[in-house]
Amino acid sequence: MGTDQEAVSCHVEGSDGKHVRKSHHSQEMKSNLVSRLNRVEGQIRGIKGLIEKDTYCDDVLTQIAAAQSALNSVGKLLLEGHMKSCIVERIQAGEHEVVDELLVTMRKLMK
Repeated sequence: MGTDQEAVSCHVEGSDGKHVRKSHHSQEMKSNLVSRLNRVEGQIRGIKGLIEKDTYCDDVLTQIAAAQSALNSVGKLLLEGHMKSCIVERIQAGEHEVVDELLVTMRKLMK
């Protein structure tokens, strides 16, 4: 993964007094994530088809495991970029509470 793919910028927007957290990924990173998610989406459609065709349960479960693994890979890639940019930026800005936010997010991913 090149540095261009890892480039993420994080900031808070909102001129109306509401805070909206945003991440801005490079076009390469967005394309990579969307491509991976499209593959996962196709896997899920395939799993639905297997169930509709009464495919043997073990075969369906194998495909479910593959889809879960692919989705986990998307999460890991996104988390890596988040930690290398958004988290670092916020810690450098003195926002140390971001560590607790990160821990909550990691717990959700590890369920």
